[in-house]
Amino acid sequence: MLAQRTLKSLTKAVGVGLHSGQRVELTLRPAAPDTGIVFRRVDLPQPVDIAISALAVTDTRLASTISNGNAKVFTVEHLMSACAGLGLDNLYIDITAEEVPILDGSASSFVFLLQSAGIELQNAPKRFVRLLRTVEVREGQGPTTKWARLSPYEGYKLSFEIDFDHPAVDSTGQRVEFDMSSGSYTRDIARARTFGFTKDVEMMRANGLAMGGGLDNAIVMDDYKVLNSEGLRYSDEFVKHKILDAMGDLHLLGKPLLASYSAFRSGHALNNKLLRELLAQTDAYEVITFEDEKRAPEGFATLAPAW
Repeated sequence: MLAQRTLKSLTKAVGVGLHSGQRVELTLRPAAPDTGIVFRRVDLPQPVDIAISALAVTDTRLASTISNGNAKVFTVEHLMSACAGLGLDNLYIDITAEEVPILDGSASSFVFLLQSAGIELQNAPKRFVRLLRTVEVREGQGPTTKWARLSPYEGYKLSFEIDFDHPAVDSTGQRVEFDMSSGSYTRDIARARTFGFTKDVEMMRANGLAMGGGLDNAIVMDDYKVLNSEGLRYSDEFVKHKILDAMGDLHLLGKPLLASYSAFRSGHALNNKLLRELLAQTDAYEVITFEDEKRAPEGFATLAPAW
């Protein structure tokens, strides 16, 4: 049986929120089979649980926000991406503020935290959402066109193309394909950082956003170049971060996908719109398990190696 996964022990982190600038503590704890991933706002008078789901996403401006109507948690996508990359199904995330800490701006710190706690197989079958036919969402026309689609695929593959009119971005790779069966998430995707432009940061700060952002947790560019003294971690770090984000956004479905995801200029909003469109078309997917893990697509049965 291809089994569900949780943590062996709890692990903690402290950081600041990218947009709020608030200090925040995270405690990641094991959870029983079929719990799913649940954020718990422990800073409130009565702790409030917010289970991840595509329908729990209530805001997608600059980050993915989940809410249950009483409380919210935002900027969840990097931590969700790490959970997707490591195949985690069940997890409690205690959080002392409303924004997940940005840490180094990528998913690598979350991967390190999760792997340091250890990953444990559980006595319950892992459930996948397998695509039976293509589902697509589109917005805009001509130069403003953006789209995202999920297609049938025996595994999990993501391809993304960006289109930024900026010298620093244009000089890097703008299209990447990543396949879970042949690539390594921790090596190939997890270290890609979020990025922004100085002119946008100034505008966001004037609106009370990006208060915790800086050169230690983001790639920052002026009109011509990258300002970080160490440069880029990957030659195509910008588009790889978009893959990282997409993996986090799609993991909010609550079950791992068996599908090929492809996108052009997509973002948090369109990724969530794609999941909602998928859920609305109940004949476009099925939920499956693998009693014989050897029949599962390559890359899902083996635990990701520790650092």
